[in-house]
Amino acid sequence: MNNKPVYLTAEGQAKLQAELTELITVERPRVAARIHDAKLDGDISENAEYEDAKQEQSFLEGRIATLEVQLRNAEVIEPANGDRVGIGAKVVIKGPEGTETFTVVGSAEAAPGDGRISNESPVGVALMGHKKGDKVVVQAPAGPVTFTIVSIN
Repeated sequence: MNNKPVYLTAEGQAKLQAELTELITVERPRVAARIHDAKLDGDISENAEYEDAKQEQSFLEGRIATLEVQLRNAEVIEPANGDRVGIGAKVVIKGPEGTETFTVVGSAEAAPGDGRISNESPVGVALMGHKKGDKVVVQAPAGPVTFTIVSIN
């Protein structure tokens, strides 16, 4: 079993807990009812609805198991103090393509499209522990890219 810490903000932990509760109390009974109804349709060996419902159940149970492990291993982080980049810090960086703003979060909360990058991502790793004014180098697929930390909130 994976006992690796899962770094979460308090908000992220609440979201994962809400998702888990929804899956257990709403989705699990709904899928069970689908399986039950499909069984009533006759021979399950040639029943596409039954097979589809079983696949949905398998996916659902996998997601529930993942969430349970993440929440069991959760370490809720406090927002960074603003001096150095850490998990929970909102960081403004300037690079060759302009200024970007990121919030550094644990991998379970990462959503790059929403400006939430993982502390384990290449940019996150490069930023961790640095302070305002530092230049950091990120190893990108096209080669190294240098960024300057403009601010940390």
